[in-house]
Amino acid sequence: MLFLLSLLLLTPPLRFFPLVEMSILMGNNRALLYFTRILVGKHYFYLDIDTGSDLTWVQCDAPCRSCAKGANQLYTPRKGMLVRSAESLCVEVQKNQMTQHCEDCEQCDYEIEYADLSSSLGVLTKDEFHINLHNGSVADLDIVFGCGYDQQGLLLNTLVKTDGILGLSRAKISLPSQLASRGIISNVIGHCLPSDLNGEGYIIMGSDLVPSHGITWVPMLHHSHLEVYQMQVSKVSYGNGMLSSDGRVGKVLFDTGSSYTYFPNKAYSHLVKSLKEVSGLGLTLDESDKTLPICWRADFVISSLSDFKRFFRPITLQIGSKWWIISKKLVLQPEDHLIISKKGNVCLGILDGSSVHDGSTIILGDVSMRGHLIVYDNVKRRIGWMRSDCVRPRDSDFNVPFFQG
Repeated sequence: MLFLLSLLLLTPPLRFFPLVEMSILMGNNRALLYFTRILVGKHYFYLDIDTGSDLTWVQCDAPCRSCAKGANQLYTPRKGMLVRSAESLCVEVQKNQMTQHCEDCEQCDYEIEYADLSSSLGVLTKDEFHINLHNGSVADLDIVFGCGYDQQGLLLNTLVKTDGILGLSRAKISLPSQLASRGIISNVIGHCLPSDLNGEGYIIMGSDLVPSHGITWVPMLHHSHLEVYQMQVSKVSYGNGMLSSDGRVGKVLFDTGSSYTYFPNKAYSHLVKSLKEVSGLGLTLDESDKTLPICWRADFVISSLSDFKRFFRPITLQIGSKWWIISKKLVLQPEDHLIISKKGNVCLGILDGSSVHDGSTIILGDVSMRGHLIVYDNVKRRIGWMRSDCVRPRDSDFNVPFFQG
């Protein structure tokens, strides 16, 4: 069984597929924010999709201590549906929290702090998530999620246009894991973030619509504490020049909750040094553009990122083997690490990740996942990707069973 969530952009009129929808929001700093529309109880909510988050939560009136206005009304928890502290999913959520688990408490409190030091505080509750399955039927399932009544930090800026977070990690509390535990789907999820900001994309949950060919598969790495999606990388290059000169094996974390991509300091510094050649090719640094740390001004009118392909080189992440011939690669073309600012400049969508995560992991954010179908197969413990226009898949496109590696 499978269900499909669709991606849209908030700036044009919203067009919703008859299943479940996802959209793109462009903030004041041109950050990409992909979110989906979910029917919880009797109301729809816009949730920021986040493969790096475990818990799905919605701003709620419990009452709310600190909430942004949000895209929709605050969620009102149903009476008698609070999760008790003794329930297994409460124990799961609280195992990594600073406060100790309370065996005798009537409710299950949660507190999440994100990489930008934003936070959400609330309690776990249950309500019906109305899910349109791929076979045309509708599943009304009681799902455990967070009732967030105290949000702090930069997160409040995001919540002006959304209502919460859709947790898509490997953790047991995540939405796909809860669906898989009930046999609704196989524990496989995928997302296709459109390159065209006026286009539509989708999320796959379940394996039915995963292409049987054309995907590059690599082993999924496991972390002892974090249920995130990671792979191993042995080399990183910009064009023909290596960015990981020390030869150390690193990690790449796929995080749709991050608008931009982050490189460890040494690789980032080498990249910035390599990009100095761009200024000699006809682009000029524009320090007055504060959209991102590095932006260039062109002497011509910019219509799309394709206008810059001749100025920049691809970035290649080599996975596994030391030898280029037999190893697998994730190639980030210029359009996969650049954005166009409001001033009409082109900006580097890769940032210094010294203080992000553990400082040594490449964080692959939305900017570098656009135009790709990326699949996380938790059954076979692998991650796959392929180039895609992110047009919503049809049954006829996937007649071959999904078994190939």
